[in-house]
Amino acid sequence: MLWVLGAVLAVAVVAISVKLYGQYGDPTYGAQVVRYTDVTDRQIAVEFWVVVPAGGAATCVVRARSQSGAEVGRAEVTLRAAPGQTRAQTVYRLVTTERPVTGEVPHCRAAA
Repeated sequence: MLWVLGAVLAVAVVAISVKLYGQYGDPTYGAQVVRYTDVTDRQIAVEFWVVVPAGGAATCVVRARSQSGAEVGRAEVTLRAAPGQTRAQTVYRLVTTERPVTGEVPHCRAAA
């Protein structure tokens, strides 16, 4: 009887995971940080690209973290691919509240 309950629970977890992935995890708008440069006490330049549908646009969250792991800067950046292209690239200069040690692009979505 216990194994039946386990199987039902496993099916429920998979169903919830599929629903959440469909709602929040769109691989069409995957981003990749190329590098981050120009690190100062008040900024970081984050170079990244994002995959979009041909000629499409994406809005991405760009953030910076301090040595302690705290978020010290955050912005939303919209990139548009050239007509027929499926990748857009930019260098975004992010203002920070203290010295960052890394720049990240944790999430992108279709631009509004």
